Amino acid sequence: MGSVGGGGGGDEAVRAEESASGGVDVWSDAVSSHDPDHLLVMVHGILGSNADWQYAANEFVKQLPDDVIVHRSEKNMNTLTLDGVDVMGERLADEVVDVISRKPELTKISFLAHSVGGLAARYAIAKLYRHPNDTFKGETKGTICGLEAVNFITVATPHLGSRGNNQVPLLFGSIAMENVASRVVHWIFRRTGKHLFLTDNDEGEPPLLQRMAEDYGDLYFISALRAFKRRVAYANADCDHIVGWRTSSIRRNTELPKWEESISEKYPHIVHEEYSEEFDDERCQNSATDCDSDILEEKMVTGLRRVSWEKVDVSFHTSMQRFAAHSIIQVKYQFMNEGADVIQHIIDHFQV
Repeated sequence: MGSVGGGGGGDEAVRAEESASGGVDVWSDAVSSHDPDHLLVMVHGILGSNADWQYAANEFVKQLPDDVIVHRSEKNMNTLTLDGVDVMGERLADEVVDVISRKPELTKISFLAHSVGGLAARYAIAKLYRHPNDTFKGETKGTICGLEAVNFITVATPHLGSRGNNQVPLLFGSIAMENVASRVVHWIFRRTGKHLFLTDNDEGEPPLLQRMAEDYGDLYFISALRAFKRRVAYANADCDHIVGWRTSSIRRNTELPKWEESISEKYPHIVHEEYSEEFDDERCQNSATDCDSDILEEKMVTGLRRVSWEKVDVSFHTSMQRFAAHSIIQVKYQFMNEGADVIQHIIDHFQV
């Protein structure tokens, strides 16, 4: 147990401890009269580590000391993120179960995940989802491992994958480059690469990300999302050369909004916010009639629109560090803290 730096003034009140089974728990000594009962699980992205969320974890427990304890996940660190979204999700689910078993005071759970970590988190909550028919306490809504599900927040997550359609801006929208990338991505990013480019074909099953856009078999992917009070997708509207705007904001190309420079002093990089209400099957079908997406992408958009989403668009186009927007948005590195206003926005809108 010891102090954790990186959050500015007041760090002496922030404590962190590595758990026996992995990960880092972060809390505040400034808690008043009771232990926090709300667990916030932070999940890093591909080739990342639990240190990627250090700044955000410190800010959360300093600003919400009586409400939140943070767990920075580490079961999928570094090259373990290349083993596949499903394997990552299984590990994360096991890690969350262990944390909950050690903290009987917990009653609520939320997730904050960056990049591919958002896909792992979506898989994990499907594993942890408990249908209300499986409980004996009279609940009418499903839970996540027996806890009330509150916030499910993703940051620059490729919800629709990375295949074609300029979903990876680094490929410049070149069809030839995108086709080559889809064929060789597994050489670098292994099984996770196949999942992102929708080229996996496990025993004749549809691509994993397509399956994750519905309740599939014994995994209730959409029901698990619906269990949360709110679902939020933060997306880089430009400058992110790794994850495109459309895939991280779960929109069709025709749905991308026009945005203007932020006039907010508190959130200078937040350029657009909207609420996307839940669509029923008929409305999903109608909205897809004139879409310009390919069939597979449309299936994912339609499936994920069966739950409501808050969508927050971010731009770092005026930043000298804009080419690192994928990392800036989560303040991955202490010397790249221009995304601090995005973290503050997440905290200010977090339901405790």
